[in-house]
Amino acid sequence: MKIKQIFTLSAALLMTLSVSAQMQPSINPEATIVNENGDQESGTLFSGPAPLTVEFRANAENTGGYSAYYEWRFRLEGEEEPYLVRYEEDTSYTFLKAGTHEVVLYATFVQGTDTVFFTKEYWENSTPIRVTVSESILEMPNAFSPNGDGHNDVYRAKKYQSLVEFHAYIFNRWGQKLFEWTDPANGWDGKFEGKDVKDGVYFVLVKAKGADGREYNIRRDVNLLRGFTDRAGNSNY
Repeated sequence: MKIKQIFTLSAALLMTLSVSAQMQPSINPEATIVNENGDQESGTLFSGPAPLTVEFRANAENTGGYSAYYEWRFRLEGEEEPYLVRYEEDTSYTFLKAGTHEVVLYATFVQGTDTVFFTKEYWENSTPIRVTVSESILEMPNAFSPNGDGHNDVYRAKKYQSLVEFHAYIFNRWGQKLFEWTDPANGWDGKFEGKDVKDGVYFVLVKAKGADGREYNIRRDVNLLRGFTDRAGNSNY
């Protein structure tokens, strides 16, 4: 009878220890972005133009009874020290600087004398989340035709990406400011104070800054060709 009791107690103890080991805290860091189609995309590897906003989740499990401490560490690839540390379980960040950013989560869980670490040693065998921000581009066209045909009716950036600052101005030949805008997706419709301006040559001044630190100072003529019809459907000149 005693042997049976000892065996029963030993089995119960082993089962308790096994369950305890299985129920230790764990993390599974993951990131999510909203892609250009408006859909959420999750994973550990992303690339795109600035500004690029990314949501980060720890996906911590089995944390009941433990005190949790989190450190999201952001650093540029090739650098040792992080340029940013966040202490939330879940966080978000908008990347504005070109290059590849590596993001890791340091987590510590404490319950009495039991401490579980996910720090430097953990990341030596795990892949960090990588976010690559592309270099900047900005091109402005030299003409547009605001005639309502649905093609090139608005003077706007011909091509752009990874811009963190943008300010554009339109002037007439006498230096009078007719329009200004701060979103490269927008532009001038060829009007001043609600009325169409005459066909002719105008002037655009654009001051912008890219995520890669590049500064743009564009000055050029803008030909307003309201009588021109683009049968081919080309959107820029």
